[in-house]
Amino acid sequence: MISIIIPYCNKKNYIEQTIASILDQTFKDFEILIIYDDEKKRDLNFLENLIKIDDRIKLIINEKNLGAGESRNKGIKLSSGEFIAFIDSDDLWEKNKLEIQYKYLIQNKLKICHTEYKIIDKDNKEIGYRKSKKKLTFKDLLKSCDIGLSTVLLKKELINDEVCFANTKTKEDYILWLKLAKLGIEIEIINQSLSKWRKLNNSLSSSVSQKLYDGFLVYYKYMRFNIIKSIFCLIRLSIYSIQR
Repeated sequence: MISIIIPYCNKKNYIEQTIASILDQTFKDFEILIIYDDEKKRDLNFLENLIKIDDRIKLIINEKNLGAGESRNKGIKLSSGEFIAFIDSDDLWEKNKLEIQYKYLIQNKLKICHTEYKIIDKDNKEIGYRKSKKKLTFKDLLKSCDIGLSTVLLKKELINDEVCFANTKTKEDYILWLKLAKLGIEIEIINQSLSKWRKLNNSLSSSVSQKLYDGFLVYYKYMRFNIIKSIFCLIRLSIYSIQR
């Protein structure tokens, strides 16, 4: 079974499209865990009705806001699957996404893989495309994060209390990929676009100051580099992001 983790906070305009793209998968042995992370309970009634469309969907309600990273960690702990997939509540999958990745992991005896992906706007119009090297090493990832969260499929056994999503406002997934690569886990890409990442102007990821702050934390706090090396890595990461 594949457990699909979706942190949710005030994305009512897109969550139905996201769920529809999951339910349309050719791979059917999955569960969906929506981690409701809004203590104001703004869309709770809406979600409670939405999950009635399929009994594979579970709604888990946080008593207080945990953030996307901690919500994903909670979802992983409560999941039943051997494999874990992630998708944000405004992203989309191609219908054969899970099937292709599951077969790839099994056939190649891997524990994690990701894919190329399209970037779309609020109206589902394609505005960009992301590729990556076939295999990503720790050194590769230090230079740039070329892994789209909603493209990842991994074995649950990789995640524990030390190797998990960080409690940061951005780059929480980047920290996890770095930790896995540092342990020598092979991270391979399937050279095919199977996901669509939605870029919104009001998204948290659009905050430059927050990204810079969290970027520094990636290297200084989580990779435990000294200040000079952390600043160097942050500058290199920022330059690469601008070039893309």
